[in-house]
Amino acid sequence: MLLHLLSSFRGGFYHPTTTKDIIDHMNKVIRSSKGFTLVEIMIVVVIIGLLAAMAIPAFQKVRASSQDKAVLNNMRQLGAAADQYFLENGTSTAGITSLVGSSAYIKALNTVANEAYPQTYTQGVEITVTGIAGARTLTYAQ
Repeated sequence: MLLHLLSSFRGGFYHPTTTKDIIDHMNKVIRSSKGFTLVEIMIVVVIIGLLAAMAIPAFQKVRASSQDKAVLNNMRQLGAAADQYFLENGTSTAGITSLVGSSAYIKALNTVANEAYPQTYTQGVEITVTGIAGARTLTYAQ
């Protein structure tokens, strides 16, 4: 800071004559080098807004994809549990209560996005889960 003040005195543009002139000039230089201008702050805000505008849709897409994969995994497990139930009991239909529970084939069925699983499963029929995040539907063919 002091070098800046001294260089401005020797540059040939400003030659203070009194102590008051020197102090006034020092205060002016110090005040002008503090903080950010409004334009600089606005540019930073615009850049942050652009980054957010690009990141939010990408995040939502990844979130939906991971929800779909988790639901598909649940459907595969339900399909495998239903097949095992069909083989052990000699039937072609099974209720979800026969497949999911503490003493059943699947201990717990955790929902990911408020989806609705079918209540009955029939051998050879696709499993369709609706209402994934309130909008999507997935079908799994065994």
